[in-house]
Amino acid sequence: MMSENTSVSSAGGITPLQQMLASGTGALFTSLFVTPLDVVKIRLQAQRTPFSKVLSVECVPWSVHQSKWKCFVYCNGLMDHLYVCQNGSSCTAWYKAPTRFTGTLDAFVKITRYEGIRSLWSGLPPTLVMAVPATVIYFTTYDQLRDYLRCRMSRQGAHIPLVAGALARLGAVTVISPLELIRTKMQSRPLSYRELRICIQSSVAQDGWLSLWRGWGPTVLRDVPFSALYWFNYELVKEWLCRQSRLDEATFMVSFTAGAISGTVAAVLTLPFDVVKTQRQIELGDMETLQVAASKSSSTWLLLRRIRAEFGTRGLFAGFLPRVIKVAPACAIMISTYEFGKSFFQKLNQERQLSSL
Repeated sequence: MMSENTSVSSAGGITPLQQMLASGTGALFTSLFVTPLDVVKIRLQAQRTPFSKVLSVECVPWSVHQSKWKCFVYCNGLMDHLYVCQNGSSCTAWYKAPTRFTGTLDAFVKITRYEGIRSLWSGLPPTLVMAVPATVIYFTTYDQLRDYLRCRMSRQGAHIPLVAGALARLGAVTVISPLELIRTKMQSRPLSYRELRICIQSSVAQDGWLSLWRGWGPTVLRDVPFSALYWFNYELVKEWLCRQSRLDEATFMVSFTAGAISGTVAAVLTLPFDVVKTQRQIELGDMETLQVAASKSSSTWLLLRRIRAEFGTRGLFAGFLPRVIKVAPACAIMISTYEFGKSFFQKLNQERQLSSL
């Protein structure tokens, strides 16, 4: 019994494995709810600007015959992923389907009626292979770091969630970044494991091990500040809502509301970095998947200054409403489901302890 007690987190009352199960469940629920929103958005964009008219790059990938390609960013509520199309022939389901829509609601209805409800989750399974582990690493690391810092400092510092959130996100991005790059490489053509290994070895031999983390910088510049702001505001808003409602512990709705508010604030404040990150992600897709020669890109700060000079401050906040509509529910669903999962395991552990007395 003593060994069981020592394996349980002193602050949270649950084990790291239970934290991982709670965050993994939250990740699945979040992706199931948010993915249809992004699929509909992509289908509407594809309809307004057909594949033949919108091509991010024209290149000569592997033959003398010119091929046309398009890269676009797809979000499952947990991570942004790059998808690539070649002349529409090797594109994902939402670009190939011919259904015409008059608006968002009409798209939901027609996709469900004519293509089946499963089409709302087009492209989701491959992205979950990385998005769920990344989320599990991120949330479990955050909780462990926060509890460790609180224990070491012996006080409830408001800055602790900020530091723990930034470090947890930095770790998750660093672990997942090479895997996302490999997934992007594999989209251009089917690769056996041997071919993939040779592809990675040649990349490392040519550019060094750091080439596997290409695109890491812009992702960190967006995700780390977002995570720091998100957890800082989440803990503050949750505590304030509990005080207002005279609650000892946060309920599902308190966590949901705090997650939505803090996610919105963090999304708005880090939007300029999101604009740059999306642009860099498209460039990375052109370079890695389409074998386009890498052009020397400007630093993130120079790119931000250029956008501001050309489009004004509003240019730095382009896509404000779509990002908030996507981020707010994703954050709310993820954190409330995660907290609910942790509460479930806490009660389960308490019942086990009582029954063993």
